[in-house]
Amino acid sequence: MPLNDDQNSDSDSSRLSESTASSSDSEYSRQSFNSDSSSKPSSPASSPPKITTFDELMAAARNLTDLTLAHEIAVNANFCIKHDDLPQNSFAGTVKQIVHEAFWDHLESELNEDPPEYEHAIKLFEEIKEILLSFLTPGTNRIQNQICEVLDTDLIRQQAEHNAVDIHGLANYIINTMGKLCAPIRDNDIKQLKATDNIVELLRQIFRVLDLMKVDMANYTIQNLRPYLQRNLVDYERTKFQEILEETPSALDLTTEWIKESMEDELSSVSDESSSSPGADGSSKPIISPILVLNNGYLKLLQWDYRKTIPETLITDEVRLQELREKLNQLKIVACVCLITNNMVGAAIVDVPDFADQLKRISVPLLEGMNKKTFDLKEALNAIGVQICSKVNRSLAERGLPTLNEEMQSNLMGQIAHIVEENNPVSSLIDKRIQFFMRSLLALPSFQKNMPTMPGGLSVIQTEMEYVGSQYASIVNFNKQVYGPFYANILRKLLFPEAPMGKAETETPTN
Repeated sequence: MPLNDDQNSDSDSSRLSESTASSSDSEYSRQSFNSDSSSKPSSPASSPPKITTFDELMAAARNLTDLTLAHEIAVNANFCIKHDDLPQNSFAGTVKQIVHEAFWDHLESELNEDPPEYEHAIKLFEEIKEILLSFLTPGTNRIQNQICEVLDTDLIRQQAEHNAVDIHGLANYIINTMGKLCAPIRDNDIKQLKATDNIVELLRQIFRVLDLMKVDMANYTIQNLRPYLQRNLVDYERTKFQEILEETPSALDLTTEWIKESMEDELSSVSDESSSSPGADGSSKPIISPILVLNNGYLKLLQWDYRKTIPETLITDEVRLQELREKLNQLKIVACVCLITNNMVGAAIVDVPDFADQLKRISVPLLEGMNKKTFDLKEALNAIGVQICSKVNRSLAERGLPTLNEEMQSNLMGQIAHIVEENNPVSSLIDKRIQFFMRSLLALPSFQKNMPTMPGGLSVIQTEMEYVGSQYASIVNFNKQVYGPFYANILRKLLFPEAPMGKAETETPTN
């Protein structure tokens, strides 16, 4: 698909609205850029500046949390809640352990009094009752009534006044009830509870297993909720973000700046092309494609400094985008290493089958973890250079060919080590080709499954590039569906500031 800007603005506006707001066949005309959007969730409102109260900020924060969680549940099939205890050697873990030990020691001393003091134990039974009831689903009236009757704290308190509390009997009832409500994975924990004699340790372990059951229940809920969220996620996210925007009118500031920077890049690129073209009219205003402006913005995310705040509309995918950027950085170095090696000794290894893949298998393990602050890329490149020289010489020797002399080895290792330097020509070339592939990928219609042609020099990482590209395109296409109306409104104001402000006549996009 050609990557040029010579389409007229009418078709660009229509294409932008189609690709950003919906995957259906319905189209927006240019009037979506020349008129204000409505305040419905599918079309963001243009709100005047106002003072935001603390309550409004908190409401926006809750909406953002809900939005982020729902997005993660829907798009990440492996998402689940984990039961993570604080590290025992940490300050927080130590404090927690001390407080808990003090509580259980105090409970044991109360139960060992003559007569026993049950007040703290009764509070524990009341808490256990509430937890057990929280596990029940609608319609389980019989077991609900039974739990409330057996763990009736008023009755237990009356029994305590007469020193008639059957604390072991209550604990056994709780364990049996937990056994009926728990997931099969907790059966062994229930057996261990039944084998515990000390009442204080038993109560302590009951709470431990109940905490695990809470996590199990949360994950069960997530598993059942995921299909519904996947079917309704576009509308849900758009509605939630509209609520955030209404509570916090500045919630699109970073997104606006992101699109503005992309637009300025495209304007600069068009101006450069116009000035270099013979007979170009320097007085005419350059026409740029809204869809290319947006796609250029998405490409920036692959080189984003994630120490900065990402645009608000992309927060839910920030981790995934960062991981893709780091994977592309690794693939770029692998491609650079293979290109340098091929250029220097290609004639000698041209007949060796899968030699490029062998170089990749050398490089990839040594580049694992390169996104970590402690990773020494120069040291890794030196190690790669040493191993590749060894691999090349071994391959040459096996075929009875002269091996690389010291000067050639030093030159090869030096060129590999210099990949990390700024403006390295090989690194810049590979980077441009990766960007071209990604740009071509975004230019394809979302329904087209075929990958664009892989640029030269990237064939050794083609499989990995296509995998990363498919993940990237999936994130981008979904983001366009959710936030397309918001982007359309921003682009309309940036690209057509002279347009009259009228009532919106856009239709609600379908998904």
